[in-house]
Order: sequence, then structure tokens, then C-alpha cells
Amino acid sequence: MAEPFLSIQHVRKSFGATTVVEDFNLDVEPGEFVSFLGPSGCGKTTVLRMVAGFEEPSAGKIVAGGKDITRLKPNQRNVGMVFQAYALFPNLTVAQNIGFGLKVAGMPKAAIDARVAEMLDIIKLPQMADRYPYQLSGGQQQRIALARAIAPKPKLLLLDEPLSALDAKVRVSLREEIRSIQKKLGITTIFVTHDQEEALSISDRIAVMYGGKAEQVGTPFEIYNRPATKFVANFVGTLNVLEGKVTDAASGKVQVNAQEVSLKGKLNGSKSGDTLSLALRPEA
Repeated sequence: MAEPFLSIQHVRKSFGATTVVEDFNLDVEPGEFVSFLGPSGCGKTTVLRMVAGFEEPSAGKIVAGGKDITRLKPNQRNVGMVFQAYALFPNLTVAQNIGFGLKVAGMPKAAIDARVAEMLDIIKLPQMADRYPYQLSGGQQQRIALARAIAPKPKLLLLDEPLSALDAKVRVSLREEIRSIQKKLGITTIFVTHDQEEALSISDRIAVMYGGKAEQVGTPFEIYNRPATKFVANFVGTLNVLEGKVTDAASGKVQVNAQEVSLKGKLNGSKSGDTLSLALRPEA
């Protein structure tokens, strides 16, 4: 496995007496697209904000590119961020919004103009350079916000539920566009969402969160087909759960509603007499 670009190590975050993130650990490889998936209040946005530098961990360490960034200010982290609210400057044109970070960094005007033109081509809105945000649709505004975030060539891109304010049809097309751009540029990316379909369709890996902890980290296939906990099984996809009792762990036999059922493979970690939950996907 490649050396991780981002390493979140034993991170905890408390607000007063309330702990919202507890012992969170995750390594993200260079160029990987990882989604934080979970219900509201599970801590996924708090972890993202700690990576961005908007919140400071109560404990633990965050390393990016081999450098400890735990206490660095946001502008010292070489991170691009896209919010749910587009956060475009209403008094600036599309081109000026995209080039804002480059201007602040002191890039020459000719270089800014060239980079802005490149970004407009990447997001397929080259004709929109002179328009203002109020003249754009929601999907177009979010594309501009994405272009502004990646214009300075960040090493890490953070997306905080960027599609949740858009209608369903636009959401589907834009998530595919975001993934395509991310692959093309090779930016290591964290994508926060509560939408399981979004996470399953565009992620290399998913961290399913609940109660401030990572319940499971795995590929979409692993999360859907091999859930590690009952919460993951219930939260991702649709299923029916039956309670049963192990009658023969070695041969995978379980008693469900007075009937004995043979499961494929051994029941590792179980012994005869143990109770278990048997989850069935409707499409199985």
C-alpha cells in the first residue's frame, strides 16, 4: 500500500462536556476519493472541519503530505474546500470568483487569466466568465465553487455535502462530473454526505460514521455486501433482519424461527448457542 497522503490519528473533538468525535482513525492514499457517510450529528462534518483547520482537535494528530498540520491555520494547509452553500462573492464575476484565491496569493494577472480559462474549460462553462452568481443556476454556481477550490492546485480537496441543495437530477449529473474532474486532476478528496447512493456510486472507499466514530471503512462493495456492524447494515441499502441462533458454527447452520438454515461458509467468531442477526437484501 502506498504511503497515505492524509493520516487522521486517534482524533477526538469535544465541545465542553460533549464529545462529538471519538478516537477517529483514517489513512487516505494519494489521489483517493473517500466519502464520510452517516446521519446528521454523526461527526462527519466536524472531522472534515478539523482537517480543513476550522476546528482544532481536542486530542490526536492530523498529518498531510508527511507534515503535521494539526495546529496549522487553514491558509497554511494547501487545502481546497467546497461548501453546501456555494459561498460565491455576489459582487464578483464568475472569472473573478474563480481567480480570487490566485489573486490573494499574488499570482500575476496573465497567469490568473490563463488558469481561470483552464478551470472554466474543465467545468464546461467557458461562456460564463463575465456573468455574476445571481445569473447562474444552482448547479452552475456549485461548479464555479468547485473551480475556485481547485484553481490554486491544492493537494487535498474537501467537499462538505456540496450537492444537498440541488434537485435530484442535477445532483446525479454533478456528482459524476465531480468524480470525473477529481480523477483527471488526481486530487486526494474527502466527500461528506448523508446520501448512501452518492457515496456508493462515486467513492473509492467509504467511512460510515455513527456517534462520532467510524463504524466501518471499506470499498462500496465491502460496505454494502459485508457490513461490519448492525448499524452499517441498516443504514446502507435496504434489508430485512431476522434474529437467529447458531446451531453449528463450523458448518454455518443457524436456527431461524424454528427452522434450520445453512449459510455459506463458516461463522467465524461464533459458537453454537450464540445469537446473531441474519440480514437479507431484497435483491439477493
